[in-house]
Amino acid sequence: MINFQLNGKTYDYLNPYVIAEIGVNHEGSLDRAKEMIDQVARAGGHAAKFQTYKAATLAAKTTSPAYWDQTKEATSSQYELFQRWDNFGPGEYAELAAHCKLRGIDFMSTPFSLDAVDMLAPLQTATKVASADLTNIPLLRKIGKTGRPTIMSVGASSHEEIERSLNVLLEAGAPTVTLLHCVLNYPTPHAHAQLKQIQVLQEKFGSRVCIGYSDHVRPEDDGTVPALEMASLFGVRVIEKHFTDNKQGVGNDHYHAVDEADLRAFMDKLAVYRTLYGKDEQNL
Repeated sequence: MINFQLNGKTYDYLNPYVIAEIGVNHEGSLDRAKEMIDQVARAGGHAAKFQTYKAATLAAKTTSPAYWDQTKEATSSQYELFQRWDNFGPGEYAELAAHCKLRGIDFMSTPFSLDAVDMLAPLQTATKVASADLTNIPLLRKIGKTGRPTIMSVGASSHEEIERSLNVLLEAGAPTVTLLHCVLNYPTPHAHAQLKQIQVLQEKFGSRVCIGYSDHVRPEDDGTVPALEMASLFGVRVIEKHFTDNKQGVGNDHYHAVDEADLRAFMDKLAVYRTLYGKDEQNL
C-alpha cells in the first residue's frame, strides 16, 4: 500500500496513523474535550478529531430520521440530536487545536459546511471528509483548494461515486487523498464489517491513494478491538475510531467507542506486531 505521510512523518505497515474520533462525546464541555485530548495523547493516538457543524445547516427539522441504534441513543431526529451538542464556535476550536499542540498530537475536525472549511483550515494540517459528504461536490472543491492532505470515509458509496469525488479533490488541489473503508451502522455488527473491502479498495484505488479504515464495531467486553487489529494486518495506513471517556455513557457515540485503556492496549499490540513482523534486514 501507499504509505501515509503527514507533518514529515511516514506511517507504514503495522504503524498506522491513528485518529481518535471524539466527535461530540464531550457533550458541549470544553474542559471535558481537553481532558479527552489528554487521554488520547497518553494512550498514544496521533490525532484527536472533532466535528464542526450547526444542526440548522446540517439536518432538516422534520424529515431527518435516526440512523443509529435507538436502544442506545433514543433520539429519533438527526436535527434534535445534532442541535444538542453544536455549541462550539471558532474560539473553542482554536483552544482545542492549541491544546492538541501542547500535548503533541494533531487536531482535526470534520467540516460540514463551506464556512467550517474556512474556519478550520488554519488549525489543522489534514482534513477529514465524512461519508455523508462524499458526493457534496462544492464542499469537496472547497476542501481541495485548502491544499491540505484529505482523508475521506467512503461508507454507503459506489466505486463510481468514489472515483468522481477523488478526482474532484485532486483536481481542486488536495496533495494526497486517503480513502477509509467504512460501514454506516452504529454500531456495526461483526457480520456487516466487511473488512475484505479494504482489499477491494486497494485493488481499485491503491495505485493513486492511501487506504485506511474508519471503524464502528463495538469493542469486545474485554476492551479488545479485533476489527482494528485485522485491518492493521491487512495493511491500512490510517485508522479512525470513536473515542470516549465513558463507555457506559448514554447516547452519542459512547456505546461503540474505545476509551483510553482500550486505545493504549491497541497501540501496545501494534508495537508487538511490528516486533514480530521484523525488519527488512536479516539479523540471523
